[in-house]
Amino acid sequence: MQNQTRIIIENVLPQLDGGAFAIKRIVGQTVRVTAAVFSDGHDVIEACVKYKHESEKKWKEVRMTSTVNDEWFAEFKVEKQGNYSYFVEGWVDYALNWQHGTERKIHDNQYVKSELLEGAEYVKTILDEATQEEREYLKHLEFLFQNESEYENAISEATSNKLTTIFKKYPTRFLANQSQELKVYVDRKKALFSTWYEFFPRSASEEDGKHGTFKDCERLLPRVAQMGFDTLYFPPIHPIGEVNRKGKNNATHAEYGDVGSPWGIGSVHGGHKSTHPELGTIEDFKQLVKKAQDWGIEVAMDYALQAAPDHPYVKDFPQWFKWRPDGTVQYAENPPKKYQDIQPIYFESGDWKNLWKELLDVALFWIEECNIKVFRVDNPHTKPFYFWGWLIAKIKKKHPDVLFLAEAFTRPKIMNELAKQGFSQSYTYFTWRNSKAELTEYVTELTQSEQKEFYRPNFWPNTPDINPFALQSGNESTHLQKYFLAATLSSNIGIYGPVFEYMVCAPLAPGKEEYLNSEKYEVHKWDWNIQNKLTRLITKINGIRKEQASLQQTNNIIFCHTDNEQIMAYYKFDDDRQNKTLMVVSLDAHHTQQATVRLPIEEIGINPVHIVDLITGNSYLWDKEWNFVELSPDLPFHLFKIQQ
Repeated sequence: MQNQTRIIIENVLPQLDGGAFAIKRIVGQTVRVTAAVFSDGHDVIEACVKYKHESEKKWKEVRMTSTVNDEWFAEFKVEKQGNYSYFVEGWVDYALNWQHGTERKIHDNQYVKSELLEGAEYVKTILDEATQEEREYLKHLEFLFQNESEYENAISEATSNKLTTIFKKYPTRFLANQSQELKVYVDRKKALFSTWYEFFPRSASEEDGKHGTFKDCERLLPRVAQMGFDTLYFPPIHPIGEVNRKGKNNATHAEYGDVGSPWGIGSVHGGHKSTHPELGTIEDFKQLVKKAQDWGIEVAMDYALQAAPDHPYVKDFPQWFKWRPDGTVQYAENPPKKYQDIQPIYFESGDWKNLWKELLDVALFWIEECNIKVFRVDNPHTKPFYFWGWLIAKIKKKHPDVLFLAEAFTRPKIMNELAKQGFSQSYTYFTWRNSKAELTEYVTELTQSEQKEFYRPNFWPNTPDINPFALQSGNESTHLQKYFLAATLSSNIGIYGPVFEYMVCAPLAPGKEEYLNSEKYEVHKWDWNIQNKLTRLITKINGIRKEQASLQQTNNIIFCHTDNEQIMAYYKFDDDRQNKTLMVVSLDAHHTQQATVRLPIEEIGINPVHIVDLITGNSYLWDKEWNFVELSPDLPFHLFKIQQ
């Protein structure tokens, strides 16, 4: 390839897969761009980052700063939602190179008459771009440089900072080189900071044995809001299939009155654009969404792309399903689990374009009809990646506020690919990370590796599908510890309640991470008025999260050394380093633990440090690098604010 430029631009970061995918930010965040920029020889070079929003025609730029070994960096702020483009540009700066060379000759007492004449040419080149004041100064320089009688004044001005500033302001960029164009997608703040609460709307009734309704859910909105949750997620609210319906505890055959699994979507009552008749009408649901908004809560819908055997799709669009030689449809399996009540969509269908359009229409229906802006997507890893990239891009182009949470507990590369394809948030392995080493290693991976550019974790201690072994003891301290860790390690968190806060934990069978008498297959009657230590501390922690900017992001974290493997500590700070918190938590649910914690003195110094425990209100003065803590199972954590 022939290219006359002398500039090499390498290793531009951040970028994903050679620029195939966009990195992610929220409104107001910065993008720090680094690159190796160099040329042959010893000439002075300059570089910048150019960037613009997709709605803008003109590129903005920020000049890069050189560090060591030809490494450069610059930062720019993203100020509105949508796609931004950015690239690195570099050039040999002949004017600055002239100034630098001339200065060295002057310091060597060389006579630089010829160099001054050359400088006059560089000055003349930028006259048209300069302001009136600058133009007058440059014309004066042109006169000095061309008149030998002004030699002393000329060499003084030739090496002045004022001229350097003007040359940097108006570079000629002769034979400049550019990197490839890269992308960043910018979401609203909720993509980075959200607090989710999940419950089954059919279990919202006050009457034992009665199916709950959307109206019943309205009654529970004050409780959800007062506990500090801003996102209320419902499992599917659509009609439930009657053919092959599952019974209680996932029994293969349903008994009379069994309500089935909400994920077995579709019946004679409708499909993905309908509501379950016992929950209420679409108008009832719209009213619930509106009332939730009045409480500062967004309702998140489950977007589950599958069908019960009696879903209208099966009759109207049989080509969208995989039929076996015996004339039956292949039902869903995740060995050893079998889901006879669910038929997966056949994405290899020859009618795939109409299929994709219909699935897009389903999401748009709820967005435009009911003002839904958040979706939890069921098992996205069992559908094609490129389908998700297409669907999410289509929706966000028209509705940029819409967010998608990927419910994919699977292999790391698959989870990463879903995030790259556009999912706003992702479930994680946090549910199964319990020791200090496991938690530290996992959070470090999420926040310090390339994942920090595209994977926004959402930490859930439990879900309707997962009754983790760590919680099956029903130990209150373990529940407290798991919620505290989720809420302070990740800015996006969620719980399945009231199972979590009421510590309902009986497993289906020994060695199983499934709930006995799971709500997935039956209606429960809950006493929603119960208050306990968990509900009170969850409320307290959620309130603190809303007040402390350092807890509204995930990546700015430093793990602190402790001399006890049962106690972990970590320091968090916001992007402006104006809000700083220090968390100390015991992982022992049965015994009091003591440790000394090393302050991150490289970040905060030690002269001395005034800290306030935002849970208890107690304040302390730590004047040493290592400081003593003691934590009991009754309250297994400190949440310190570091006072400025």
